[in-house]
Amino acid sequence: MPDVATRTIFADKAMLADGWTSGVRFILRNGRVSGIESGVAARAGDERHACVLPGLGNLHSHAFQRGMAGLAERRGDKADSFWTWREVMYRFLDRMTPDDLQALAAIAYLEMLESGFTRVGEFHYLHHDPQGRAYADPAEMSAAIARAAAETGIGLTLLPVFYAHSGFGGQPPSEGQRRFLHDLDGFARLLDGAGSVVAELEDAVVGLAPHSLRAVSPEQLAALETMAPGLPIHIHIAEQVREVEDCLAWSGQRPVEWLLDHSAVDRRWCLVHATHMTEDETRRLARSGAVAGLCPITEANLGDGLFPAQIFLAEGGNWGLGSDSNVLIDATEELRLFEYGQRLQHRGRNIVSSSHVRSTGEMLWSQAVRGGAQALDVKEGGAKAGLSIGLPFDAVSLNLDHPSLAARGSDRLLDGLVFAAGRSGVDCVWRFGAQVVSGGRHRARDEVVRRYRDRLGRLIG
Repeated sequence: MPDVATRTIFADKAMLADGWTSGVRFILRNGRVSGIESGVAARAGDERHACVLPGLGNLHSHAFQRGMAGLAERRGDKADSFWTWREVMYRFLDRMTPDDLQALAAIAYLEMLESGFTRVGEFHYLHHDPQGRAYADPAEMSAAIARAAAETGIGLTLLPVFYAHSGFGGQPPSEGQRRFLHDLDGFARLLDGAGSVVAELEDAVVGLAPHSLRAVSPEQLAALETMAPGLPIHIHIAEQVREVEDCLAWSGQRPVEWLLDHSAVDRRWCLVHATHMTEDETRRLARSGAVAGLCPITEANLGDGLFPAQIFLAEGGNWGLGSDSNVLIDATEELRLFEYGQRLQHRGRNIVSSSHVRSTGEMLWSQAVRGGAQALDVKEGGAKAGLSIGLPFDAVSLNLDHPSLAARGSDRLLDGLVFAAGRSGVDCVWRFGAQVVSGGRHRARDEVVRRYRDRLGRLIG
C-alpha cells in the first residue's frame, strides 16, 4: 500500500517531464506527487538520493511464460520457429492452476520492478481450467494476476484477451487453445469480473485485448471495440511473415493495413509487434496516434524480425516496451536491443537519437516512458507521463557509484545505464510512493522465489 503521510524525496538530479533538473524535492501525498521544487537544497527530513528517473511501463507481458524461460531452446526434428515454440507453450500451461499462475506472475513482476519497470500491461489469455471449462468465477485466473500485482507492488493494467479462432476466416480453435476461448457474452462477464478483482489495487486499469486478427472475426472485433469505451485496446499484429501471408490470402490485405481500414485505431490502441509492415503501413500507423508495442528480447528470441523504426519515428510515431514472453526480464536490455537491432539493420550508430536529443539512452528512456504511459492508460487530469504533479510517484534511483555511471554528467547517465551498467545500475524503485526495491533487491524476493521454485517443480517435473 502507498504511504499515507506527506513525505519528501530529494534528488541531486532528476529526469522530469521537461528534462534533467538539479536539486529536486518531490513532495508526496498518498503515493502521488503533490509538489515538485527544483533548484533547491535538501532539507532536514528529506530522503536523499543521487539520481531519480521515472519508472518505465511494461506494456506487454504474458506473466505465466516466465516459468518456461529456457525450456524452448532445444532444436526439434524440423526447423524451429515461432509456431513450434507455441506448441511448447501450450504444453507448459496444460496443468497450471490459479495458485501456479500467481507464483509465476509474482516472480515476473518482482524482476520487472528490480529492472526499472513500475507498471505492467498483462495481456491475459489463460482464463479457464485445464480441461477448458470456465471456472465458477470467470475471473478466477485474473484474480491470480491481481494477487501477484498486490504482493509485489507493481502497477497493473489488466488486459483480458478475447480469443475465439485458430486462424483467419474463423477457423476452429485447436485443443491447445481450449483454456483461452470465449464467446462475446462470456467475455463480457469476464470483463465485469476483471473490474472487480482489481478494485482493491491502487490506480489499476482494465482494458481489453482482441488476441490477434487470426483469433477474432471482423464482427467480433467490432463488438469488442464497443465494450470498453475510452479504455485501452491492445492487439498482436504482423509479428510473423506467415501471419502476413495468411492475412493476404484471407482478405487481400496485410494485417496492419486491414486493421487501419476497418477499425477506428487511435491513441487508445496498442499494436503489439507490428514487425512486418510496408512503408505506407508504417507511416499510417505512426499518424494514427496508436502506440507500437515493441518487445525486442522476445522478438529476437522467436526470430520475428526487426521493427521499421526509422520511418516510424520520422513520422512522430509513439512506441513503448514490453517483456512479452519474459524469457529475460530487463528493461535496459530491451532498450539496448531495440537500438542495436536498428544499428545492425541500417549499419549505423545512434539510430534512435536526434539532433534535439543527442543522447541515445535518454531518447530511448523518455520515449518508452511516454509510450508506456499512453498504452497503459496512466493519466491524472492533464498531467504528463513520468514524474509529474498528480501522477503516482513511480520512480527509479541509480547507483552513481557503479563503474559505468561514475563521473558522468546528466546528459551521459542514461547512455551509461542502457549501454553499459544495465540493471545492475538500478538502486531503488518506488511504486505509488512505496519503496519496493532497495539496493537492487525487491523487499519480498526470498518468499516469492521460494514459492516459485516449489510451483515450477510441479509444472515441469
